[in-house]
Amino acid sequence: MIKHHISRLVSFVFVCVLAFAGQVGSAAAIDIQEVTSKNGLKAFLVEDYTLPIVAFSFSFEGGSLQDPAGKEGTAGLMRSLLDEGAGEYDSAAFQARLEELGVELGFSVSTDRFQGGLRTLADEKDNAFEMLRLAINEPRFDTDAMERMRDAFRTSLIWSQTNPGARASEARRIALFEGHPYAKPGRGTLESIETITKADVEAMREKLFARSNLSIGVVGAISADEVATAIDQIFGALPKEPSLKQVEDVQPFLGKEVEIDMSVPNASISLVYKGLKRDHPDFFAAFLMNHVLGGGSFTSRLYDEVRERRGLAYGISSSVFTAAHTGYLIAGTSTRTENSDRVLALMKDTIADIAENGITQEELDAAKRFVSGSYAINNLDTSSKIARVLVSLQTQNLGINYINDRQRLISAVTLEDVNRMAKELLSVEPTVVVVRPTS
Repeated sequence: MIKHHISRLVSFVFVCVLAFAGQVGSAAAIDIQEVTSKNGLKAFLVEDYTLPIVAFSFSFEGGSLQDPAGKEGTAGLMRSLLDEGAGEYDSAAFQARLEELGVELGFSVSTDRFQGGLRTLADEKDNAFEMLRLAINEPRFDTDAMERMRDAFRTSLIWSQTNPGARASEARRIALFEGHPYAKPGRGTLESIETITKADVEAMREKLFARSNLSIGVVGAISADEVATAIDQIFGALPKEPSLKQVEDVQPFLGKEVEIDMSVPNASISLVYKGLKRDHPDFFAAFLMNHVLGGGSFTSRLYDEVRERRGLAYGISSSVFTAAHTGYLIAGTSTRTENSDRVLALMKDTIADIAENGITQEELDAAKRFVSGSYAINNLDTSSKIARVLVSLQTQNLGINYINDRQRLISAVTLEDVNRMAKELLSVEPTVVVVRPTS
């Protein structure tokens, strides 16, 4: 029976990718319904019976920023325990039941949000939803499971101290947000992870999980009435309001220089500039500008200057980072130690040139074509991805019509808009983090 369910799910997953790619690969209109349950819970639904699969995604406002002082890592530890036993099922029994049903269930936590999702065959959806209900409402947090997860966290934290990317990320976080909750280590520290108790984990669950801070997206072979019943079943017993501490918006500190010496073969460099939050009206102007700068990978200015013309790095890129309370633009690469100063100067010069002189209409037109075409391929090619997008439409206040309106929003961006954003965001001294090999 277990093998039967798994083989069915694997086969359908492969077909699902092809089917959804065919449906949305050309950015065709997607019919999104807003469903309201008897208890007032809301969900976005894309009803589709092409395949007998249901994808379910959800997100609670409040992530690792809500960790108590001195107990950083609490939300992350809770995340790791939700599928380690719930209700009558201990860890082994819970996992066996998921496998028997052929259900994929997982949870994640970021600084601002706690997310989860499942994918199931439609004829097992009621059983799958019951397993999710148990995980959300009746997690066991058994001692043996908790200690296993704590051990895993210790291993990960020890590894991060020897990983240049993790060390750079930690230094960058502290440099950018010193004094703000964003500077806290979301995964915790070796010291804080030892202090977290079962009571702390349960208190975090009670703090985060509520109905008013919840967003839900559902895709697949399920009706609106079935969704309304399911979301009441899964989340209806939760309290109406969470107990979240307020977090203020923050601008990252710029103009800092941080150097880290490590036993690594190459140097890594990251530069951080001003950015925008996702709800800023000029977000797409900044996004298109970044595509030309470094987001377009093989076609970007940074790639052309550093990799193609001079061969100083294998890869280089930039990205627009957005969070609930901040935003910034980051560019990064790795290079041989003897080239690090030259690469850093070249990156600064390339970015300064875009800040001063902007980009061309030809570059903007190419960026628009790529950004428009890649969205469906990267975000709408499977039911699970679409379900996550439906959640993001709610959490980012983009609106139910965003997917169908996105092309219009991109087309409306002018060269003047892009170059104005380039000057505003990039005409600053960046915060620079460099990891160099130990001499």
